[in-house]
Amino acid sequence: MRKDYNLEKRKYIIGGFILLITIVYIIRLFSLQVADNKYKDYADSNAFLRRTQYPSRGLIYDRNDNLVVYNQPAYDVMMIPRDVHEFDTLDLCNILSITREQFDQRINEMKSRRGYSKYTPQKFVTHLSAEDYGRLQEKIYRFPGFYTQKRILRQYNYTAAANVLGNIREVSQGDIDNDNYYQSGDYCGDLGIEKSYEKYLRGIKGQEILIRDVHGRIQGRYNDGAHDIAPVSGKNLKISIDIELQKYAESLMVNKIGAVVAIEPETGEILALVSSPTYDPRLLVGRQRGKNYLALRKDKYLPLFDRALMATYPPGSTFKTSQGAILREEGIVNLATTYPCAGGFRSGGLKVGCHAHESPITLKPALRTSCNAYFCWGLKSLIDNHMTKYGSHANAFEVWKNHLVSMGFGYKLGIDMPSESRGFLPNAKYYDKIYGVGRWSANTIISIAIGQGEVLATPLQIANLSATIANRGWFITPHVVKEIQDTVISSDYTEKRYPTINSKYYEEIAEGMRMAVTGGTCRLANLESIEVCGKTGTAQNPHGRDHSAFMGFAPYHNPKIAVCVYVQNAGFGATFGVPIGSLVIEKYLTGKIAPERKHIEQRMLESNTIIYSGVKKH
Repeated sequence: MRKDYNLEKRKYIIGGFILLITIVYIIRLFSLQVADNKYKDYADSNAFLRRTQYPSRGLIYDRNDNLVVYNQPAYDVMMIPRDVHEFDTLDLCNILSITREQFDQRINEMKSRRGYSKYTPQKFVTHLSAEDYGRLQEKIYRFPGFYTQKRILRQYNYTAAANVLGNIREVSQGDIDNDNYYQSGDYCGDLGIEKSYEKYLRGIKGQEILIRDVHGRIQGRYNDGAHDIAPVSGKNLKISIDIELQKYAESLMVNKIGAVVAIEPETGEILALVSSPTYDPRLLVGRQRGKNYLALRKDKYLPLFDRALMATYPPGSTFKTSQGAILREEGIVNLATTYPCAGGFRSGGLKVGCHAHESPITLKPALRTSCNAYFCWGLKSLIDNHMTKYGSHANAFEVWKNHLVSMGFGYKLGIDMPSESRGFLPNAKYYDKIYGVGRWSANTIISIAIGQGEVLATPLQIANLSATIANRGWFITPHVVKEIQDTVISSDYTEKRYPTINSKYYEEIAEGMRMAVTGGTCRLANLESIEVCGKTGTAQNPHGRDHSAFMGFAPYHNPKIAVCVYVQNAGFGATFGVPIGSLVIEKYLTGKIAPERKHIEQRMLESNTIIYSGVKKH
């Protein structure tokens, strides 16, 4: 019989088709049962309820082991929309102290959140009061799909250091996108060390697995908790802040705008970091956080703006200490070099005024009297009169600028806090752009010699300059965290940094600062039992009264504290900067204020310079 080849081909086609369908089914079954967990998750959600167990957030102590920030339990009301059945809505509203309108609003907000799923827990009410929590627990069985979730609420033993500590807030979608640790409804650090040390403080989440019956009712822990994961508490921090000194410095800055920074020179540890006006950190806790935060944001005195780190000011005459060191390093002056000061600096038609003192004058007396003319002549000599050494005004200026950068100006110092400003140091190209290449000289920019003009610095940078002089030529990056539990602190905060100035010249600057206290512009800082070194600053302000500044350290030998005080619109440096700075030094080193200086303390506590700020509250 003759073979039918068409039938033979059809057999292979049908067989191939069956094989293809089989392969598709195998792939799909593999996808459903092995690769894709979606249906398994649906099945698990019917049988199990997985609850996140939040860790205790790390505690914060000050340098003397005083507990500053601790935790208290708080409770959120959670709901799984899929499990919610008919219940008495008004009864729940009464228990939670909300209206029916607020109930509906919360439901609508929940459904509009990105990532909303009726199968996953959703936050309904946050921070239940103890009274509301107790009432709800008695009746929770009446509200299927609802349960309480234990949270951690930050509490504060002191009303001080809000700008240092920061606070915690609910995570944003950006936080969730950037870190898979977070889920909707979680909390994270916001501002201060709560933010910069978030990964140490937050700990590791745990998980509790509960088993449900066919009606969705909780029957207990799955396998007696054998598969539960216990949370791991966050690490405790010891900060370098002396909380009592912080409180004291903040009290001196009441009704003033500005900052106080105190550093332990030997370690770079910050003893006090004051921004004024400030606020009570307890305002940003609990259900009222949002309302209070909005009020602080709207406050025209900007209490959330950390002036110690973020504000950039003309350093004024405090800057003369750095100028003296540069002039000595570059060989522009020696200790016998004199410059005239007949009421100020005069060159051509240019004049920079100065107050009455001896003339001509050398470096140390110039620091003692805060002579403007001396440092103007010094800068002019560096930029204009040493062309053979540097080749051009621009090259000489870059040498000047690079020395300052090595001292910590013009760039962020690298403090372990968020939002530090870099200040501002111009470079030669900056002036080339304004005046034209080769068309500017020392006279054009002479105000930078006395900390005015384009130069801007943060109070932290000025305090760090003081610490550098106190150490006679080195500093450690300022930082506010002294210890992290079971963790070695970063070498960034233990290694010495050396500016490009020989240490012997810092000794000369320190001598000049000591002379300023014993018989110059800082006489109010002269303490009977402590050798204080200081330098005033009166920064010109084109928008109102001048700013009052002070930079100092003590004792003269083996210094323990370096300070910067900056008070906006307060006039001469000796009027507010010096007394506040000297009181902070005295309080830290002796623990008290001498009876004969109590009147100075009282004047600082009661004085009000904020009225000269030009800010109108209403």
